[in-house]
Amino acid sequence: MKQSEAIKRLAMFDQAGRYVFAARDMAKVFPEDTARSRDATLKRLVDGGILERPTKGVYLYALSRNKGQDTLELIAKTLRRGEYNYVSLESALSEYGVISQIPVGHLTVMTTGRKGTYQTPYGVIEFTHTKRPVPEILNSMKDRGRPLRVATKLAAIRDLKRVGRNTHLMMEDAAHED
Repeated sequence: MKQSEAIKRLAMFDQAGRYVFAARDMAKVFPEDTARSRDATLKRLVDGGILERPTKGVYLYALSRNKGQDTLELIAKTLRRGEYNYVSLESALSEYGVISQIPVGHLTVMTTGRKGTYQTPYGVIEFTHTKRPVPEILNSMKDRGRPLRVATKLAAIRDLKRVGRNTHLMMEDAAHED
């Protein structure tokens, strides 16, 4: 596919607010290409700076008008698509003021998928696996109008205690306020 046509297609998705894609999504973005020609197109677009690969299996439209503070969460959501994911642990507790440290460029996410840490140009994403039942997970998070839901304060404290790390960072009086 010609680069100009590829940019038009990516711009069309960007206008709809979509600029982060899983590798498997690229067959929908460039449907008429064969797998081999699609791979060649993707390589040319990455080499030309039109697409970025922030981590393996994820593409990001570099010319997007929508890139911003939610980009790291969108990458995380794309990495664990089909799983239940929510911002928790240090990231959520910092937002609630339960810990004084602000994790700049580091996003901690609880997931029903596999654990893992991903370095991206937009920050580090750390997934921690949870075995909690789905109804309990759904009751443990809030929708704040972001790509990922955020744990409630009590759920984030519970998650931090369960994984047993950085509990010394919690300010005791802030953890009990609601």
